[in-house]
Formats: sequence, C-alpha cells, structure tokens
Amino acid sequence: MASVAVVIADPKQSKERLKHENVTLREEGNKASTCDEIVGTSSPLQKVLSLVSKVAPTDATVLVTGETGTGKELVARAIHRRSRRSSRAFVSVNCAAIPRDLIASELFGHEKGSFTGAVQRRLGRFELAEGGTIFLDEVGELPVETQVALLHVLQEHEFDRVGGTRSIQTNVRVIAATNRNLQTAIAAGTFRSDLFYRLNVFPIEMPPLRERREDIPSLVEYFIDRYARKLGKNIRGVSSRTLELFQSCPWPGNIRELQNVIERSVIVCETENFSVDETWLPRQPLASEFNSQSDFSQKLAAREKEMIESALRESEGRVFGPSGAAAKLGIARSTLESKIRSLKINKNHFKNFAATLSRRSSLESVL
Repeated sequence: MASVAVVIADPKQSKERLKHENVTLREEGNKASTCDEIVGTSSPLQKVLSLVSKVAPTDATVLVTGETGTGKELVARAIHRRSRRSSRAFVSVNCAAIPRDLIASELFGHEKGSFTGAVQRRLGRFELAEGGTIFLDEVGELPVETQVALLHVLQEHEFDRVGGTRSIQTNVRVIAATNRNLQTAIAAGTFRSDLFYRLNVFPIEMPPLRERREDIPSLVEYFIDRYARKLGKNIRGVSSRTLELFQSCPWPGNIRELQNVIERSVIVCETENFSVDETWLPRQPLASEFNSQSDFSQKLAAREKEMIESALRESEGRVFGPSGAAAKLGIARSTLESKIRSLKINKNHFKNFAATLSRRSSLESVL
C-alpha cells in the first residue's frame, strides 16, 4: 500500500490523475448516455439478468461471452451500476482496437522516456479505474506478454507501469468479454489457460438474437422510438409485414445489426408508419453453416469431457486436493464442478471403478 500513498502524495501526479480521470469519465459518460438499455423479457435474457443481479454486489471477476453484437458491454455496465463501485469510474477498453505494442502502456501506463514517443508520464486505464470497474472487451485479442501482466494484476492486485521501477497496488474490479472460444485459443497456444481460469470466475453467456426472437418486437419499438426522437420524426406504427420480416431473419450481427437496419430505415422513413427495405435484411444462412458450427461445438465438448474423465480416473474420482482432478487439469475446483454438471459426468462412477479395481487386485493376489 505504500506505493499508493506515494502516488497520491505527489501533487503533480495527483493533478495528472485528476485530468485523465475527467477525460475518461467524460468519454464514458457520453457512451453511457447513448448506451442502449437491456430490452426484452425472454427466458434466455431473464437468466442473464438473474446472474447479473447475483454477481453485481460482489467483487468477483466476470467473463461475458457471446457472439458479436449481443450486448456484452451492456451486461458489464449493468453489473457496475448495481455494484458498490457504482459511484466510481467504469473504464472500457477495446483490446482489439489498440496496437499490440501499445496495449501494455494503455492498460498500465508508462513512465517518461520508457520508449520512443513517451515524452511524459501517462496513467494507464487501471489507475484511472481505481476503486471502480475496468471492462476489457475482446480480451481474447491480447498478446501473450500482456496476458502475463494481466494475470499478475488478477493474482497480486498490483502492476508496473511500462518503464517503471515500483509496483502500484490496485483496487479494480475486472469484467472481461470475448466473442472468441477461449478454450480453442488455449488449445492453439494463443491464450493462457491460467489467465482464462482467473477471468472465468463467474461466466455469463449472452444469447444470440435468434434464441430470443420474442424480444424482437420490443427491441424494434425501442430503437424506432430512440431514432425517431433523435431525428425529430413522428412514427406511430410498424407494419405487420415488417415485424414478420424482422422476426424471421437470422441476424448474424445480432442486436447491433438490427439496430443499424432500424436506424437506416428511420432515416429514410417519410410516413408515420415504419417499414423496412427487404434488401437491407440479412439473408438466411445455409443449413451447412449451422451444421458445421454445431459439429464443432459437439467435438469440442466431447474432447473436454474426455480430458475431465481421464483426470477423474487418475484421481479415483477425487475433484479437489493435491492429487484431485482439478489440480491435474490446472483449474479451480468450482470450475471443474460446473463442467462436470454441464457435461453430465458421473464422478461417483470413477470412485466405484477404483474400488472395483482394488478388490480385483486383492483377489488376484490371494489366488
């Protein structure tokens, strides 16, 4: 904690922190003011909101997964707004949008002269989020060396500025999001398994729009009202044909794609009755595309089940402890228990299997 005291006691740095915080809060405030509310009453969405309400009051690290455009940042903001940190900053970082050689500086800051172009000390996003929440969007795009630094922050609650000589303590809640399959990235060697398990303390999966079609009418009404008011237009109704088209679309870009189509349609709308140009709607994907995705998911789950069963067999059904399956796999006990339930693995089978082998061995020794 001494390093924090030094940072705060330095008037020059306090002034710099205040300046950067004001800029960051203004940017985030602008985003929040235009941030879409989570709209819908479907069962998949209600499950997500239930998880949000449970995890928000805690300081647990959250990993939000789901396809692009499903509203992962909205979930992160909802968690922050319902947390004890709501009065402090919510700092959002798109890890995919920052050049690889600058991402460490962006997250952790840098000292003057630490690299070419570093003409003054710069506070990183973790310092700007002190006491609040940092949202790491597209965390799967982080380069491996930055993954190591992030793992250190999650484990030790401290970090070093680029070119710095002392560690800085941090009190920040981390919410990460990705549309990538991190298990596949781990298998490919592009994402660290230890970082995944640190991030995946409380997983939340956002459902794609095609799995919550009953929410589409509410979303259509919400976006029409939003853009009509913004453009000063008076739109009173939606044609039934338009609603049918919206609900029958696959929406590969999910809510973001729906939002874009509606904004475009409101711009060109010249009557009080909203309609859409059918050529702007996404076409139905080929069945083979869905089958390919489904086959891949099934193969991935089968491989994961095989690895867990092998570890349980070696540990004779024990999940935790130094010789337990969780230790053999290098994952948290709670994570393994969750996977055992989701994959419908009977861990007692491996205890019985071990006992049967033991009895058989004893009998053979007697004979």
